[in-house]
Amino acid sequence: MNVYCVGGAVRDQLLGLPVKDRDYVVVGATPEQMTSAGYRPVGKDFPVFLHPETQEEYALARTERKTAKGYKGFQVFASPEVTLEEDLARRDLTINAIAQAEDGTMIDPYGGMDDLKAGVLRHVSAAFVEDPVRILRLARFAARFTAFHVADETMHLMREMVDNGEVDALVPERVWQEIAKGLMESRPSRMFEVLRQCGALRKIMPELDRLWGVPQPEIHHPEIDTGVHVMLVVDYAASQRFDLPVRFAALTHDLGKGTTPAYILPRHIGHEERSVRLVKEMCQRLRVPNDCRDLAVIAARFHGKIHRAQEMRPDTLLDLLQDTDAIRQPIRFRQCLLVCECDARGRTGFETRPYPQADYLLKVLQAACSIDAGAVAKAQSAPGKIREAVYQARLEAVKATLNE
Repeated sequence: MNVYCVGGAVRDQLLGLPVKDRDYVVVGATPEQMTSAGYRPVGKDFPVFLHPETQEEYALARTERKTAKGYKGFQVFASPEVTLEEDLARRDLTINAIAQAEDGTMIDPYGGMDDLKAGVLRHVSAAFVEDPVRILRLARFAARFTAFHVADETMHLMREMVDNGEVDALVPERVWQEIAKGLMESRPSRMFEVLRQCGALRKIMPELDRLWGVPQPEIHHPEIDTGVHVMLVVDYAASQRFDLPVRFAALTHDLGKGTTPAYILPRHIGHEERSVRLVKEMCQRLRVPNDCRDLAVIAARFHGKIHRAQEMRPDTLLDLLQDTDAIRQPIRFRQCLLVCECDARGRTGFETRPYPQADYLLKVLQAACSIDAGAVAKAQSAPGKIREAVYQARLEAVKATLNE
């Protein structure tokens, strides 16, 4: 029985990056031998065991055979006769198909170390086409390893997978899982660039894909192209280390511009409401978590008004706070302001421009929240007038703050 460290741990070690989790492949063992040695079986689709002390994962060497479309359409074969090279051959990329023996020796049958040095994302074998999740994973790696490029022959295979309908078999939960991970990488735009290049983006996120080539007024958007703008916005969010809901809302805030009638371009009258509808449709289709969906909807609907906050009357400002539910959910409103900051700075040459609207609205929100709604309600003899009384008290507080 021989044990090898494999996958991301070996890759990151060779790149000089911190190693978080280690996975191991066991060659020459049976499930019975593993359990008798104290390992706890946890694998559902193939034999995986947890080490009795470290709780790290140890998988028996295995091969796979494609039996149906989708990432679950595989028949797994694990046996003591399966070699390390056969196990590594089923992996997605050469940089993930390097193993390290217990004595430190590197086993690299598919040239992964050379690809690490050259900065290339390359498939291990033609079996890459059998699992559509590999397209999403590769795109995610492009967002993480920003100096790497996709090998031409690998891009060709991914395009074949799209054309053959493999991407259509992806389940929504898995798509969202990979998109969410990619959004949290250092440069998310690269993930979407790869997905566009192979044609997968129009399949999984058509609302986003149609933004490229849509013009915007140059005076406000020197980059002009809406798709380019959205990528600048999401990369700015990543540069500020904002959380996932903010990054997702940054990605989706302008979806409505992809459906603007051609005769009014480059203006985008009413794109906010169109964006809301498209965000809701996308979130329902991809099973996006509620916190990401709710923030994305609010940012899509109100980002234009938030940009114009300093031009508004006190009552309009208070209405904006109520419409966004900012008084009851101030944390989400702060997140929305971060999305708007990303939108304002995700434009060529605008990256360091001040965004005073955020502090301005936070002061207005603080004023509105300073009112004790319960005390105002108790002072009212007629229940039907409580709502108006609270509104008026908050409005007076907002006015006083703006007059200071």
